[in-house]
Amino acid sequence: MVDLGAGDGALTLPLVRAGCRVLAVELHHQRASALRARVEASRLATSRVAVLELDLGEFCWPGHPFRVVANPPYAGVNSLVRRLLAVRHLRSADLVVAEGAARGLLSRYDDRLELGRRVPPHAFRNRPPGGARVLRIRPRCGPIR
Repeated sequence: MVDLGAGDGALTLPLVRAGCRVLAVELHHQRASALRARVEASRLATSRVAVLELDLGEFCWPGHPFRVVANPPYAGVNSLVRRLLAVRHLRSADLVVAEGAARGLLSRYDDRLELGRRVPPHAFRNRPPGGARVLRIRPRCGPIR
């Protein structure tokens, strides 16, 4: 599982508790350090979590099948979706994005995108303008070219 824009681990830690191996990508040094500290303090299997401190644009996708669960930075969601749609080994992605961005992306890109559930405002520290939705990217159908 890949958590893009992992922040302080709001998604990372529950995923690890559920038994997933997680690659958490976070640009900001303080947030990445805080996430590492939370993983250590939680007594979770630290071997199940790797925190990478880098920009999402520099992240190299795994060379094997993987899934993404993320609440990525709102400013970069368009380019992130474009990149994810081109990734060969992506099995699925569930991205929490601003509702307007989700609807705009849905109208621009292929039929692999679908709107998921609304995310309630109280789930956020920094609420997105106009509410949030889960934007799902489904696996490719047919042979990969």
